Amino acid sequence: MILDAFRLDGKVALVTGSSRGLGQGAAVALAEAGADVALLDRGDASETAARVTALGRRVVRVQRDFTEATPEQLHSAVDEIADALGQVDILINNAGTIRRTPAVDYATADWNDVLRVNLDAVFHLSQAVGRGMIERGWGRIISIASMMSFQGGVFVPAYTASKHAVAGLTKALANEWAASGVTVNAIAPGYMATDNTAALRADAARAASISARIPAGRWGTPDDLQGAFVFLASDAAAYVTGTVLPVDGGWLVR
Repeated sequence: MILDAFRLDGKVALVTGSSRGLGQGAAVALAEAGADVALLDRGDASETAARVTALGRRVVRVQRDFTEATPEQLHSAVDEIADALGQVDILINNAGTIRRTPAVDYATADWNDVLRVNLDAVFHLSQAVGRGMIERGWGRIISIASMMSFQGGVFVPAYTASKHAVAGLTKALANEWAASGVTVNAIAPGYMATDNTAALRADAARAASISARIPAGRWGTPDDLQGAFVFLASDAAAYVTGTVLPVDGGWLVR
């Protein structure tokens, strides 16, 4: 049955930035599909953990601050998760940050923080789990890209650079690892009602102009991405790799 191909029973998923928003939605969706879940955050992911546990899945929480963590500390986080739950089969690189400042005034510290969280951590965690996935002949890596993987935006130079890079890294890793049974894809959310867009939504005129351009007529929610996460993490997507999948209500085609 085709629906069986979407099941994740017996798999272990690692989700970063899972305390709220898109990451929390991903963790719950993967647990509903059958996966045990590791939550890698700098903050308190207890609410997400409780929701996963309520579904009858195992859960482990590991803390790292991606703005400060070294590659070795990110690799050790993967080791901690493997010790607690076994091998990592699915990696969701969701953690992200944004700093809004005109490019001429953009602070070096902000540039470095955004690139560390949005790009460096994606690579180092993918590398850490990728070795085991290649050895076992099965793995799924899904990173969060953005509309800024396709467009330039304004006042977000570091974010835009990082999200273009995530798209490129997705394709590069897909090329190297596809023959080993490891797929590497990205999801590019449209305008989502999350903490990262609070400033935009607080600007009534800007929020209205964005809504007017979205063919679906509304901003997205974390629930809108859950199907894409489960699909790309499952055997149903075994022949899908190197893609950046927009989930944007039609924003890019307007």
